[in-house]
Amino acid sequence: MRYTIFPLTLILMLASSCAKFTTEHTSVVGTGPDELLKLRAGPGLGFRVVLGLPEGTMLNRLDCGTEIGWCRVSLGAAPQIRGYVSADYLSAY
Repeated sequence: MRYTIFPLTLILMLASSCAKFTTEHTSVVGTGPDELLKLRAGPGLGFRVVLGLPEGTMLNRLDCGTEIGWCRVSLGAAPQIRGYVSADYLSAY
């Protein structure tokens, strides 16, 4: 009985942390008419560019606390496409 409590406790902790996970809607702002915000594979300039996002692109903000200045997002129209963008170019929707 004693050995089954630890795995059960760990599972419950993970499940409760996922339950607090909320998605906020946001959009790309401040890029200008001829510029694209780079959606990157990781939180930093050294990560590969996944795609360019024009101003007004709707995003789901997943997390902004892991790396200062970067947010993990998914595309509003295609949530399976995820990456990181600079928090400076996001606005609440």
